[in-house]
Amino acid sequence: MIANVGYFSLVLAFLVALYGAIAAVYGERSGRSRYIESARHAMLLTWPLVTVSALAIIWLLVNGQYQIRYVASVTSNSMPAYLKITALWGGQAGSLVFWSWLMAAFASAVGLRKWRRDRDLLPWVVVVTMVTLAFFLGLVIFVGNENPFARLWLSPEGQQVTALFQPRGATPLVPPDGQGLNPLLRHPGMIIHPPTLYLGFVAFVVPYAFAIAALVTGRTDDRWIRITRRWTLVAWLFLSLGLILGGRWAYDVLGWGGYWGWDPVEIAALMPWLTGTAFLHSVMVQEKKGMLKRWNMILIILTYALVIFGTFLTRSGVLSSVHAFAQSAIGPLFFAFIGATFIGSLSLLVKRWDDLKAENQLGSLISREALFLFNNLLFMGILVVCFWGVIFPLISELFTGQKVTVGPPFYERANSPLGLGLLLLMAIAPLSVFGRTSWKLLGKALWKPLALSLLVPIFSILRGTTNLGALIGYWVISLITLVTLYEFWRGALARRQRHGESFPAALWKLTSRNRRRYGGYVIHLGVVLMTLGIIGIEIFQAETQGTLAQGEQLTLDRYTMIYDSLSQFDTQDGRNVTRAVVSVYRDGKYVGELYPRKDFYYASQQPMTIPGVRSTLEDDFYVLLVGWESIGLGGATFKVFHNPLVNFLWIGGLVFILGTMVAAWPARESESVLKFARKRAATARS
Repeated sequence: MIANVGYFSLVLAFLVALYGAIAAVYGERSGRSRYIESARHAMLLTWPLVTVSALAIIWLLVNGQYQIRYVASVTSNSMPAYLKITALWGGQAGSLVFWSWLMAAFASAVGLRKWRRDRDLLPWVVVVTMVTLAFFLGLVIFVGNENPFARLWLSPEGQQVTALFQPRGATPLVPPDGQGLNPLLRHPGMIIHPPTLYLGFVAFVVPYAFAIAALVTGRTDDRWIRITRRWTLVAWLFLSLGLILGGRWAYDVLGWGGYWGWDPVEIAALMPWLTGTAFLHSVMVQEKKGMLKRWNMILIILTYALVIFGTFLTRSGVLSSVHAFAQSAIGPLFFAFIGATFIGSLSLLVKRWDDLKAENQLGSLISREALFLFNNLLFMGILVVCFWGVIFPLISELFTGQKVTVGPPFYERANSPLGLGLLLLMAIAPLSVFGRTSWKLLGKALWKPLALSLLVPIFSILRGTTNLGALIGYWVISLITLVTLYEFWRGALARRQRHGESFPAALWKLTSRNRRRYGGYVIHLGVVLMTLGIIGIEIFQAETQGTLAQGEQLTLDRYTMIYDSLSQFDTQDGRNVTRAVVSVYRDGKYVGELYPRKDFYYASQQPMTIPGVRSTLEDDFYVLLVGWESIGLGGATFKVFHNPLVNFLWIGGLVFILGTMVAAWPARESESVLKFARKRAATARS
């Protein structure tokens, strides 16, 4: 009964979404506003309908209804209730419903805003959001393997079949237990990582919908950007958080001692982040100077296309990845949808191309708008490298019959100079201004932080650092830090002198009254810390491997590890655990025990490697249990990593997210800003 309610609620949501799109177009073309309002109500109705379906799936998962194929494939009796709930996005069919639920929630939230000033945009926003939602709901409803409500049946021939309704002659099949969730997905990070990533993906549909609405209606002002500014920041916030949590999950669970492996699905999530980041920078130029209108349209269209492309790569099975779901028939449907929406968007852009002329021209190559443009070009360079690396296996298979994958060295060598360029722009851009900027003024503002920053690599050389890449990295991040702190100091000092406030009060009010700018500076400080962690693990990471008898030791850098014992036992949640005990010494001084282990899950017949990690701000000592001869006195094989500075990566991630929250926090626009926006909108209409 619950399964039927969930399924028919999905069908009804699909029909309502289609009705909303059709009614919006009809109401706009015929001039009948009541149909447009009806379309808006339909958009609002989709979220409760998909919510009913999602709750039905959760009820089936929590209550162990193993006659439902999806429940049997992602849960088991030994799983705790919270993991059964997260299994909603632990498999392909459930994750598509979860994606649709988020899409319906965001669409409904957009429908609730006040539309009096932007009534002309409403029907086309409804069309874009409802067509996107209908596509994902259609995949769940019409592609048999993706239906989370399909049941298991036993045919008269004794074969197991899957169908929503009972086939002729078949009898219901109710397994006593399920296969359980993939062990890799039982990490706390994976409870949060997929929802945050999906939130980032789905939220980017909103600015895309407004951009398409602006193109259809011929609006050439920046109103659509102002409406969706916080939607874009929220999307970027969640996508950034999803990438950071994914890196932490990889570090804790995948057992290769790293946080990023340039996996195709990792890159699929990175690509819309790259275009979204470029978009966030370039829209400031359009708001301030009325420039880059065409470029901003291209960026948001690319971001939407890459969001759907990333979802396609994860679910089509065309590329091998630890993050991807199994081979699926929905791949061609995704490809067709991406092609149709991308071509349609570009056609609209070409139609309005002449209307989107810039209101001003670049006044200087070192003005802030010029530096933002260079920033965008570097982001696009990284995007091209990533996109080529992802699709190269498909191209090689098409022309040679062999799928040739592209490894991390390709990405690292191609992207390193581009990333360095971005960091340099991050140091220079805050000191430039919009409009004409002279080299003399820029040099006057830059020379002090530049001189101080050179002390850092000099000090590093005196401390024994000889790696050129590390020295350049230390110099650049010190320059960014000094420039960013200088901007805070200069702004707070000016406010203190003007208003007679204390320095802390001036700094607080400065930040709170210009959250977008100073939140961006906090993000820059987060990037500095993350870069420090990346330098540590990418340049200075050391590793070794060895087989030890009990009492033998292994040495790596300043650490010594002694193998003490090995034990094996079963747990109540259906695992067989093989755990080693090792003693760790640093510079000959005992610092504690670590417990690397391997867990084997009986239900899914899958193992998982859990490292033992001694973690400090300075470094991580990271131990993996690779294999063993026998329990007791037999030898065991360990793989060991020394990861200097890696924890600055996670600390920087927290600062990064904090800065994004500051930038996205609602602030009342000043009357002067509102008057300027109204004046520009009136000029654009005339």
